[in-house]
Amino acid sequence: MSNQKLPEITVKAILLGVLLSMLLAGANAYLGLFAGMTVSASIPAAVISMGVLSLFKKSNILENNIVQTAASAGESLAAGVIFTIPALVLLGYWETFDYVEIAKIAAIGGVIGVLFTVPLRRALIINAKLKYPEGIATAEILRAGDEAKKGKEDDGAGGLKTIGLTSLFGGLMKLFQGGLGAWHSEIAGAFSMGKSIFGLGTDISPALISVGYIVGRNIGILVFAGGLISWAIAIPIYSAMVGFEGNALDSAWDIWNSKIRYLGVGAMVVGGVWSLIKLFKPLIEGVTASLAALKNQSADGETPKEEQDMPINYVGIGLIALLVPVFLLYLEIINTVGLAVLLTIVMMVFGFLFSAVAAYMAGVVGSSNNPISGVTIATILFTSLFLLGILGTGSGVGAASAIMVGAVVCCAAAIGGDNLQDLKSGHILGATPWKQQIMQIVGVLASAVVLGLVLDILHTAYTIGSPTLSAPQATLMKSVADGVFTGNLPWPFVYIGGIIAVILITLDLMQEKKGSDFRIPVLAVAVGIYLPITLTVPIFIGGMVNHFGKKAGGSNASEKRGLLMSSGFITGEALMGILVAVPIFLTSQKDWWPQLSGISLLGPILFLGMIYWLYKSVSKK
Repeated sequence: MSNQKLPEITVKAILLGVLLSMLLAGANAYLGLFAGMTVSASIPAAVISMGVLSLFKKSNILENNIVQTAASAGESLAAGVIFTIPALVLLGYWETFDYVEIAKIAAIGGVIGVLFTVPLRRALIINAKLKYPEGIATAEILRAGDEAKKGKEDDGAGGLKTIGLTSLFGGLMKLFQGGLGAWHSEIAGAFSMGKSIFGLGTDISPALISVGYIVGRNIGILVFAGGLISWAIAIPIYSAMVGFEGNALDSAWDIWNSKIRYLGVGAMVVGGVWSLIKLFKPLIEGVTASLAALKNQSADGETPKEEQDMPINYVGIGLIALLVPVFLLYLEIINTVGLAVLLTIVMMVFGFLFSAVAAYMAGVVGSSNNPISGVTIATILFTSLFLLGILGTGSGVGAASAIMVGAVVCCAAAIGGDNLQDLKSGHILGATPWKQQIMQIVGVLASAVVLGLVLDILHTAYTIGSPTLSAPQATLMKSVADGVFTGNLPWPFVYIGGIIAVILITLDLMQEKKGSDFRIPVLAVAVGIYLPITLTVPIFIGGMVNHFGKKAGGSNASEKRGLLMSSGFITGEALMGILVAVPIFLTSQKDWWPQLSGISLLGPILFLGMIYWLYKSVSKK
């Protein structure tokens, strides 16, 4: 599809892209700290963009594409930041969130991620022809909106209305639960059978149901299977062997937190390494082919605009220039020039490898399912062991340095996957790649400005790392880095988790050989092992709503409506979580909101009603 005469980067597109990047970065930061998972914001960004730009007489599909490109960069960068940076506070290295440092880490990591993946566009989108499912979905939504504008279909503003209505519902649910304390956030229970403890529960969050709906049946089942490995197998076996005291549910949580969740650490490390091994050869071949194609293009002369990437020499200059701020970042912590240089090299090597892995995985399973936490854990574990050999166990900065390396790598990997997904949308629509790559950088810089403030607000109101905002991934990163230097990492559980991962990889290879549609990506199960069971249950339910809604005969339009509804529930709950926190942040009073009582059953009733509403909408023929 060629759009030779349509303007792409316009003033209104830049302003809207910057605004949405900031907004969606804040929303996804909350979701990741709460649930340990984030979802792609490309689709809601595309719908919001269509709704806003439709108010202008002159707007077009490529402007919409540019807006969602910048906006989704903010969402992805939020994942890179919240999976790692809070670990510095949890470690005690920072007492509060350092706004300037967060902005620097996020901006440096994000821009590196954009630059690393420029030469991968041709390799993965054109040569390898990877699917990038969310990129395709975004392109289709933009096309539908464009056709609606031309009077061929219903007005695209209907999608904006759907997101608005579900955002209101999700926001009110969060206000009553998180602000007014009208009901508990989860329903959970446990019982003992002999010496074994069995526990189960669910969080009553519309956002988690929506995450499950977006990731779909297969991933929902695998995440829940990981939860069952922890709660239906590992905790009962461990409690039978060592016993427990007191309340069954409290004991189950203690066992899971101190021992069993490290099965997930081992599984994630092995899964991250396996991703590298599996993808190393095709990635090297792809990058080589991409560089050769760029060289041939420059020799042939005129290149179609749809094939014009950011010039590779500019990419190289940019990466070399970024070595300086990366070096200074590590020098501030480690205070040794030689070691800061080594950490810079380690970061750049891991940054490229894992940006490439994330870009490839986004093409296979989508951006929402991208296993950046697994590759980040592998980075932090390797860096921790590397620094342990140099600094020894007495170092007070070793764990913080490892987290800093992981933070930049995580930001780069998160943006790497998102960048290729957006370039896939642009490839379908006939956009200019270098303009999208520029807008990716704009989105990165815009969201980097707000993420430190968002973390500060949420930490003041909820205390990141507390049961209210548990920051599962950041807690994991902290535990791994700190455990290496203190010797407190429960290595037997890490090893067993690694063995579980090897078994899952073997099963997945068998499924691949059979040509089965149901695959077993190891990192999806590993995330489930690590997450609390109360988070995996609603994700599973959401995946089943997706499956049975389609099975009941839901149309493509119904499936699109389900995506938009899910995006609305997530956005509303996340933004209200931040808004509820603002007055607490400003007044430093945790009891700022009045508390309601006597309506505790309303929460579960509304939760069930929301599930039914989503199912009926997506199963409509």
